[in-house]
Amino acid sequence: MSRGFVKEDDQEEPVFIPPRAPLPQGFENLVTPHGLQMLAGEKAALEDSRAAVQLPDGPARRRELAEINGRIALVEQRIASARVVEKNSGNGNDVRFGSTVSFRIEHGPQQGTDRTFTLVGVDEARITEGKIAYTAPIAQALLGRKAGETFDFALGAGVQHIRVTAVA
Repeated sequence: MSRGFVKEDDQEEPVFIPPRAPLPQGFENLVTPHGLQMLAGEKAALEDSRAAVQLPDGPARRRELAEINGRIALVEQRIASARVVEKNSGNGNDVRFGSTVSFRIEHGPQQGTDRTFTLVGVDEARITEGKIAYTAPIAQALLGRKAGETFDFALGAGVQHIRVTAVA
C-alpha cells in the first residue's frame, strides 16, 4: 500500500521495553527462594497494572498495554528459566550461591576496605542492600573460597590481594 493512503495519525511507534539485567552466556538463571517470590510478585503487580489501565480504546491504550505485556513476557521468561537454589546447599564452610561472605582487601588500590556481600541471582542483585549477582567477577572469584583463604583479584590495571574473613 502506498504511504499516500495512510493517515499520519495511524502510524504508531513501536514500544520500547527495557531489557532485564543480562544473564551472561554460560550461566544458569539461579535464584534464591526469595528471588523467585520477588519475580512472582513483580509479575502479579504487572498483571494488576494491566487490569487497571483506564485509557479509552485507541493508540495510548494500545501502547500502554503493549509495554505492560512486554514486561510481563520478560518476567515470565525469567520465571520459566529459574532454578531455585536453597541457601543451605553445600557444607556451609565455603562460598556458594546464597552465601553471605565478608572479605578484606589487604593490598591494592582499595587497601583496608572491608566488604560483605550475599551472592544472589541477577534479578535479586541490589548493591545498596549488599546483594551482588553471582555472575559478577568478584563473586566468581569468591565462589568456593573458605574463611581465612587469600587470593589475588584483578581490578582494572591493578591487583587486589583479598582475604575472606567470614562465610555464612
